[in-house]
Amino acid sequence: MNFKPTKNIHPSADAMSKIYAITWSSNLMRLAVAFSDRSIWLFDENGEKREKFSTKAGSKSNKSYVVRDTAFSPDSTKLAVAQSDNIVFIYKLGTTWGEKKSICNKFAQNSPVTCLVWPKDRPSDIYFGLAEGKV
Repeated sequence: MNFKPTKNIHPSADAMSKIYAITWSSNLMRLAVAFSDRSIWLFDENGEKREKFSTKAGSKSNKSYVVRDTAFSPDSTKLAVAQSDNIVFIYKLGTTWGEKKSICNKFAQNSPVTCLVWPKDRPSDIYFGLAEGKV
């Protein structure tokens, strides 16, 4: 199989602007990109930027977290966000562009969350790994 680049969907920045996570939705209609400023940008299937929202800190006192990983729900209407401040948030995105983004679930942990996966054939299961080695 031969791969070839198609296009850049986001230009480079003059300063450091690290990308922490990137994931496609199951229906291939949305691409979520987590930036170093703790924001999530949503692109459509053609790579056009459609929406942006800011993630929330696990606690009001901790503002120094980073997004570690992201995963779409099997129905592509929710986005799980693993954060270094010991929490996983599930954001409800809706089925169409422009719907209000809201947190519908949160899973607080005892150590930083490092990665996660939301299996396609198990819509009610989400798995995440912690810095201490626990899954």
